[in-house]
Amino acid sequence: MDTSLFESVDQYISNLLGGEDAVLKSALKSMKDAGIPAINVSANQGKFLQVLARLKGAKKILEIGTLGGYSTIWLARALPDDGHLITLELEQSYADVARQNIIKAGLDPVVDIKVGKAMDSLAELDAEDEGPFDLIFIDADKPPYTEYFEWALKLSKPGTLIVADNVICEGKVLEDTHEDERVTGVQRFNKAVAANKQVTATIMQTVGTKEHDGMAIIVVN
Repeated sequence: MDTSLFESVDQYISNLLGGEDAVLKSALKSMKDAGIPAINVSANQGKFLQVLARLKGAKKILEIGTLGGYSTIWLARALPDDGHLITLELEQSYADVARQNIIKAGLDPVVDIKVGKAMDSLAELDAEDEGPFDLIFIDADKPPYTEYFEWALKLSKPGTLIVADNVICEGKVLEDTHEDERVTGVQRFNKAVAANKQVTATIMQTVGTKEHDGMAIIVVN
């Protein structure tokens, strides 16, 4: 597939409406300098998340998968003055980079980074009654996506918006048998979402600088 057209259109949208400023560009550079994998959302996807958060009027956001804080900044910028975002990251070194990027963005008063296994952090959030959240963004390791979804439901309320990235995997989800546990993880997640009567959901295919993938858009009933 020739992706040059998709990438060009993605760049056109980004230049026109993306709003990727010096702070966000600096965050990307810091991630590259630190050797963090370039698996963050694109600028257009970040702006999309920000629009969703604004549309939802989200005051409490949970992000599963911080990486270098790029998507965190996009989401946190949608918060009102009394808003709060909690983001979960496994790797301490990634969290350290993210923290500096969040400080540079002036968002450290409203962002809390929790380091450790997401399952443990999610259980702690539940035990501490940190929920319910208005918006939950899942963008972490793929094998336990279904379990992340189940925790997201526990930390939700009617109307909570759950967004999960990378759920199409360049179309590999169409393959009945696949050896890649990332693919089988999102296949299991997609089936779990489809079978769950607590939510109304769809998946939007995405193309562009991040090639061919998709985001699940889920609303808790």
